[in-house]
Amino acid sequence: MEQKILEIKKNALAEIDNVSDGKTLEEVKNKYLSRASELNALKKGLKDVAPELRPKIGALTNEVSKEIELLINQKAEKFYAEELNKKLEAEKIDVTLPSTFEPVGHIHPLTKTINEITEIFELLGFSLIKNEFSPEIETEKYNFDLLNVPKEHPARDVQDTYYAKSAVNVVLRSQTSNSQVRQMQNSKPPIKIISPGRVYRSESVSARKNNLFHQIEGLYVDKNVTFSDLKGVLNEFIRLYFGSSRPTRFRNSFFPFTEPSAEVDVQCIMCHGKGCPTCSGTGWLEILGSGMVDPNVLKAVNIDPEIYSGFAFGMGVERLAMLKYAIDDIRLFFNNDVRFLNQF
Repeated sequence: MEQKILEIKKNALAEIDNVSDGKTLEEVKNKYLSRASELNALKKGLKDVAPELRPKIGALTNEVSKEIELLINQKAEKFYAEELNKKLEAEKIDVTLPSTFEPVGHIHPLTKTINEITEIFELLGFSLIKNEFSPEIETEKYNFDLLNVPKEHPARDVQDTYYAKSAVNVVLRSQTSNSQVRQMQNSKPPIKIISPGRVYRSESVSARKNNLFHQIEGLYVDKNVTFSDLKGVLNEFIRLYFGSSRPTRFRNSFFPFTEPSAEVDVQCIMCHGKGCPTCSGTGWLEILGSGMVDPNVLKAVNIDPEIYSGFAFGMGVERLAMLKYAIDDIRLFFNNDVRFLNQF
């Protein structure tokens, strides 16, 4: 039996030495080391060997098995290294070659502007309104009635507001002020919130107007809130948004939901007040509307105007972005022209 074991070893070593690929090596391994191998059969037959020879034969079969396994593993590692080197050689990259340009996306300028404005007002103590208080599909009650807009007001005409055909008194909101009303209905003063969102108006699309645009509304209601507080907040916002102190002016205006009301102008970004086509020669650019919350609006949401007062403001995001980045056509924000968007 000893001679047989040595013969198996000799044949195995010869075959392993002649193997040239991993598949053949696996076949040799199965031939000599599997349960069905001749060497394993000899191990099982040790019970038939004379007792005095069993230790010697047993040790020899284990030694031969280990030697064959060691050589097979060494050969397998060699094949693996050769295969890996071939793969690395085939896939190597010349780092001295110029790289190829991979275009990446950009934050849309409107999103960038909304984020910037929101961050500024959060620094000033305002909180972002909850989504459920700011629906885009709205009833006339929240879009007009609770905001003190008279029934005969021209803003209610179909020439200005989109009405639903399938439902009565349902509109696409024409302002984000609906969120202020919902917030006041569902919370108690002090209230200090901002509400960004999309609004819709029946406008003829041009370089200056679009029937879809974005607004950011602000509201502050508490005891002893004054018009001076409104001016202080808006002047600080303008300073932070435009990056430097810039002259402003408040002009008398009228909005149904604020009294007194004012439009806010900022010195022209282009000509610095000298007069140019952008500001129609006035040296000023209107950027937002504002005012003290009308007592009728406070009463409509069960806030006592004898105890509380507040101010509100609303600004067009597209207009502020156009002013800051010197964009002369509002349609550029919606055309998805990558030549325009890549600049941001």
